[in-house]
Amino acid sequence: MTDTELPDDVVLVAPRDKLAYLDHQSVTLDRPMSPIEAWNALMSRPMPLLKLAFRTRDLLAAPFGIKRIDGFSRQRHAAPLPGDHLDFFLVEDARPDRLVLTARDVHLDVLVCLLTHGREFSVTASVITHNLVGRLYMLPVAPAHRLIVRSMIARLNTAA
Repeated sequence: MTDTELPDDVVLVAPRDKLAYLDHQSVTLDRPMSPIEAWNALMSRPMPLLKLAFRTRDLLAAPFGIKRIDGFSRQRHAAPLPGDHLDFFLVEDARPDRLVLTARDVHLDVLVCLLTHGREFSVTASVITHNLVGRLYMLPVAPAHRLIVRSMIARLNTAA
């Protein structure tokens, strides 16, 4: 766990002391945009090999009852509402400056909070695990997730 100071309006899946994983990363954008605009920009240019990573994840995780996620569809979204889906994520909250997405199953709960403050954009991912399978799943996923998010948001200005 990190001692990273989080924005006041960030949403986590559980209190910090209960989290199995927490990652907060931010970037200064060339221009202000909403969280859904940033999402659409990120999804419009998927990273090379990300599709292969999702296929591998689905193949290895399926025998343990972890839901397939099939990766990102590249579909653009105008104004998601709570209850809508952005690919495998459920929209929990959608505001002009915050988008809260979750993916939950019997092994773990994931919450991703996208925030914008002017030109600052941040992605905060938090996870709680429910059992040994969830904990084992997070061993390779945690470092991979950090790298993927870092790489994705670094490309955000060119994608926008």
